[in-house]
Order: sequence, then C-alpha cells, then structure tokens
Amino acid sequence: MRGILLRTLITALGLWLANAIVPGINIETPGTMLLAAVLLGLVNALVRPLAILLTIPLTILTLGLFLLVVNAAMFGLVAAFLDKFTVTGFFAALIGWLIVSVTSTMASWFIGPKGRYNILIVERRR
Repeated sequence: MRGILLRTLITALGLWLANAIVPGINIETPGTMLLAAVLLGLVNALVRPLAILLTIPLTILTLGLFLLVVNAAMFGLVAAFLDKFTVTGFFAALIGWLIVSVTSTMASWFIGPKGRYNILIVERRR
C-alpha cells in the first residue's frame, strides 16, 4: 500500500512539472493534481492495455510510434474526466505524458515495489 501511495505522489510531482513547463497544460488545484495522478494510474492499468491491444495493427505499421499517440490519448482522457485539468492539444498531451513518464521512471529507479528506498551497493572483492 505504501508503494502505491508513494508512486501516486511521484506521478503528482510529474504532473506538477508538466503543469509548470508545458504551456498547454493547466491544473488549477493541488487536489485536482492528486486526483489526476490517481486517475492516470487507473487509466494506465485498465484502459491503456485494451487500447494497445486494439491498435496493434497500427502500432506494427508505424514500427511502434503509434504508442506515443496512445499514451498521449490516455493523458488527454484523464484531463477529459476532470474539470480543473485542461490539456489544449495533442502536442501538449504528448509532452505532458513524456514529462510524467520520465519523472516516474527516474523515481522508480530508487523505489522498490513495497515503497522502500532501494540503494544498490556494488562491492569489489580482491
């Protein structure tokens, strides 16, 4: 449970960065940001696999580039559910998704599945 809460906060941090950097993204309140982080996790867990499965022919035809469209669509879908979260276009959604994805990936390097901080120490023995 702790891991899910920590990853939700990390996603909210990525949304905050996207809100600060991308001109086409506007999140009005911190509560909306947290709710968007929860919804983004749910959409990525439930809707995204179905969307990927349905678009396999286009994904193969475009050598995987269509997955960028699917990911931007998931970001836009979350914005469509929330009134105080607006995304003005495809490229804003794409760049916003990239920022959230990079932030989450970088933070996941240090966080294990149970929400604990992982530090890998490599020791050379002679």
